[in-house]
Amino acid sequence: MSKNLKHDWSDSKIIDDVDFQEKDAEQFKKLLDRREESAGAGSVSSMSTGQIFKGRIVEITKDFVVVDVGLKSEGLVPIDEFSDSEELFLENQVEVFLDQAEGEDGQIVLSREKARRQRQWEYIINHCKEGSLIKGKVMRKVKGGLMVDIGMEAFLPGSQIDNKRIKNLDEYIGHTYEFKILKINMERKNIVVSRRELLEEERISKKAEMLENINVGEIRKGIVKNITDFGVFLDLEGIDGLLHITDMTWKRIKHPSEMVGLGEELEVVILHVDKEKGRVALGMKQKESNPWEEIEKKYPAGTRVRGKIVNLVPYGAFIEIEPGIEGLIHVSEMSWIRNVSDPAEVVNKGDEVEAIVLSVQKEEGKISLGLKQTDKNPWEDVERKYPIGSSVPAEIRNLTNYGAFVELEPGIDGLIHISDLSWIKKVSHPSEVLKKGDKVEAVILSVDKESKKITLGVKQLSQNPWETIEKTLPVGSLVKGVVSKITAFGAFIELANGIEGLVHVTELSDQPFGKVEDVVAKGEEVTAKVIKVDPEHKKIALSIKDYLVDKNKHNRDDIVMANPGTKESTAKKKKSAKAEKEEKENQDQDNE
Repeated sequence: MSKNLKHDWSDSKIIDDVDFQEKDAEQFKKLLDRREESAGAGSVSSMSTGQIFKGRIVEITKDFVVVDVGLKSEGLVPIDEFSDSEELFLENQVEVFLDQAEGEDGQIVLSREKARRQRQWEYIINHCKEGSLIKGKVMRKVKGGLMVDIGMEAFLPGSQIDNKRIKNLDEYIGHTYEFKILKINMERKNIVVSRRELLEEERISKKAEMLENINVGEIRKGIVKNITDFGVFLDLEGIDGLLHITDMTWKRIKHPSEMVGLGEELEVVILHVDKEKGRVALGMKQKESNPWEEIEKKYPAGTRVRGKIVNLVPYGAFIEIEPGIEGLIHVSEMSWIRNVSDPAEVVNKGDEVEAIVLSVQKEEGKISLGLKQTDKNPWEDVERKYPIGSSVPAEIRNLTNYGAFVELEPGIDGLIHISDLSWIKKVSHPSEVLKKGDKVEAVILSVDKESKKITLGVKQLSQNPWETIEKTLPVGSLVKGVVSKITAFGAFIELANGIEGLVHVTELSDQPFGKVEDVVAKGEEVTAKVIKVDPEHKKIALSIKDYLVDKNKHNRDDIVMANPGTKESTAKKKKSAKAEKEEKENQDQDNE
């Protein structure tokens, strides 16, 4: 029968929304008959609700338990209020709560559950206080937490459920735990409990015990509870320990998640214990022998090794030569013949390569390797192949502001400095003379095998014209050239041999003028007189003015000689006669 069953004791009617079976109907009729027999036995009119009575179980049906509490009538208690099957038998004495003195149908309304809760409340009031421990069963979810049955309902706030992050409250429902009473409200008859405080106290207690008993060197098991960039935090039965990334493996890893996951159980070694701060340092690689222990004996400098490229970084490539042992091939050690800026230009991750051990730093856990050392160094016999003074063919590979780089052979480059491009021409940039890809002949000027530098020159293929300039262009000689550049202080004249001379503004003309452009123009061919030669500073001073003066004077002399009766002609003859006489006297002295 349903617990929603209602009884009309006055006219013996039964109102129910569930059909009775015949057997249930007969049992209920007996209850009615007994009710009528004892109708005058007592009265509850003088009794107030909320009292607890001790009664006797006189009948047990499918849905109800009939309890005689010694009043004028018996009361019905829903059978599901008897959670303990051991107390549910005839004639057993049980406590019930008088819920109503007279229900809708005239019967008294009893509750076994409310009696139990009332007794529990009284017990809590008399025996418990805030801070006391009590057991209870989580019943259901409510806003802000859970309701717990501790004999009566108590509220468990969400923040007090556990000392770890809660993903789903449903996982707690139906479970029995021990709780701590946080607050008792006498007026409202409600209780607030906490499970978290007990867990925290337990954790602190375990932590203190663990710190007291834990020793360096012990092997312990822990659960991964957090993963960071620098390591892993483990729960060692109530105490947290840090497994630093450098103590996880002898190999090189970028992040701890490469090796472990959340919730994973790990076996670790206790490395250090700080009892004052409650910190424990852990290690995993320490469970294995250190592969670096005999590394210097195993891989002395010069040893050829083979391994796999496991990582590429901007400055080189890491190669694993055995589990836990990695070496670095720096970009500078990848090629004799290339200037490598990115290791991916030479190797790829996963490649199997051979390398030569260059050095071992055991304490730092480092091995330096060389890839280029597996081949012959083309610079080894460069001095023999390219002696100073020899002439070699070369290809222009690159142009810079200060010169041109040439390739003599794969891996062997040289530099023609801008100052070695021409004896006579002032070159501002190599592109004025050369272009990339040109094949040129050059002279070896110097070889530095250690620094891998070779310098060459193009101008050295011909003789330096400045060494004989005083003979080829003596002071006083006349030269012809083309105006190559005009400046405020004069004009530069390019002569037949390519050498430039300067006609200063004061040497441009024998007549007054305003600007240089009034006298000469760029590209114009002119005749000038050499007035100064400076081979050391590669300078030649020219004078158009002197040339014009001499030319005009020569013309005047020709006119005088053509008219002998003039004063100028007579003076010229006298001067000539005197000169002849002096010359004859000098010759006589030489003969003596």
